Amino acid sequence: MPVSPIPLPDLAAVERLAQKLAPLLKVGDMLTLEGPLGAGKTTLARDILRALGITGDVPSPTFTLLQTYDTARFPVYHFDLYRLKHESELDELGWDDITDGVTLVEWPEKAGVRLPKDRLTLRLGVDANGQRQCEPQLFGSWVQRWSQP
Repeated sequence: MPVSPIPLPDLAAVERLAQKLAPLLKVGDMLTLEGPLGAGKTTLARDILRALGITGDVPSPTFTLLQTYDTARFPVYHFDLYRLKHESELDELGWDDITDGVTLVEWPEKAGVRLPKDRLTLRLGVDANGQRQCEPQLFGSWVQRWSQP
């Protein structure tokens, strides 16, 4: 389903997007964050975690591949798959065992066919005018659940 891109002219706009997305999330959701290096994937993930009530340090999981956070509503599993060599490595991370929380995934293309059909993908990048933006892609239940944040 086509959805209008969301302009992200500054960090405050990224934070507002996160604050609007956080209440939409529920147990079992997967939110994938796509875009080139420096596009703002980790910044958006941090802002979502903050909007869910995480106040402590939120390190990038680039080297650990996975960081887990306990929020008041559910656990959040934050994956960064940049260093993954093959999707079979997801087994070691417990990828298929996560059913009790929300999963945030940076570099989701590394998961290959292991991505669920029901997910929200946010593609971060720059438009033709050089402005940062987020292009939502809705899959499964997100087609019905989405309301433009």
